[in-house]
Amino acid sequence: MDLSTHGVLPRIRTQTDKIHLMQFSHRALFMQAAFFMLLTGCAGPKPIVYTEEKFDSADIYTRRFPVSAYAACEAARRALLSQGYIINAANANQVDGRKSFQPENDVHVQIAFRVVCAADNLHDNVASIFVNALEDRYALKKVNNSASLGVGALGSVSLPFSSSDDSLVKVASETISAEPFYARFYQLVERYLTNEATLNTELFELPR
Repeated sequence: MDLSTHGVLPRIRTQTDKIHLMQFSHRALFMQAAFFMLLTGCAGPKPIVYTEEKFDSADIYTRRFPVSAYAACEAARRALLSQGYIINAANANQVDGRKSFQPENDVHVQIAFRVVCAADNLHDNVASIFVNALEDRYALKKVNNSASLGVGALGSVSLPFSSSDDSLVKVASETISAEPFYARFYQLVERYLTNEATLNTELFELPR
């Protein structure tokens, strides 16, 4: 009896092919799942920024001086001026300054510096200054502008030529947390505090 004539062998082959196909599909799904788990394990969870805020007793952003709050802020103002900072505003308790840098042809960096002075006792002969420096980074980007022409009832018609303008776009903003950066500033403030003229100079307020 010829099995192929009655379709027995074709049915067996078909069933065998189905079994092989199912096994291949299961292996493919298993490999995809394993690959996905591998990628997930390698990438890991993204760090959350605020988890780095420990609120410990580090004195990176503050320093005490045996002077009045006014004298501390005046010394801070002079320290910033001596380093090329533009003073945006200054009074007896706060100084705001900024300075621009251009490390590369198409990169612009600006540091915004803020100093807040607070008396530590009722006699105002010991003061703490709280310092914060914010670094903003800008990149030069090209912006394409297409020309348009108003034509009566037709409205605005775009012309087949355009121009490109260069503009600075903020790409990053971060508080400077480098301890040596602030340590150099504190040393300069202390130098100005040793000058008696600093303690006796009347503070004048600059317009915002």
